[in-house]
Amino acid sequence: MKIGIIIETNEYEKAWNAFRFAVTAKKKNHEVKVFLMGEGVECESLTHEKYNVAEQLKTFVELGGELLACGTCLKSRSMAESDVCPISTMIDCVQMVEWADKTITF
Repeated sequence: MKIGIIIETNEYEKAWNAFRFAVTAKKKNHEVKVFLMGEGVECESLTHEKYNVAEQLKTFVELGGELLACGTCLKSRSMAESDVCPISTMIDCVQMVEWADKTITF
């Protein structure tokens, strides 16, 4: 199955659960793409003693998951793209939703 995940939060537990879901789906051999939007573009730097979002994000990428980030959302926070989190557009988000059999939003 092709699963698209949109993450719009920088709340530790919600973002951590979103990436745990993405990692689990990858381990079950699903194709998974994650689009970070709004506060979600901050996920790469979210670390918490109990909810280590950055660690789950890294695991997702290591498993071959595709990660995209809203360029406008990055710019509004004076953030730049990274190696694991390239700048993307709303067109990329729409294409991910069209590609996916199921889309989930956190």
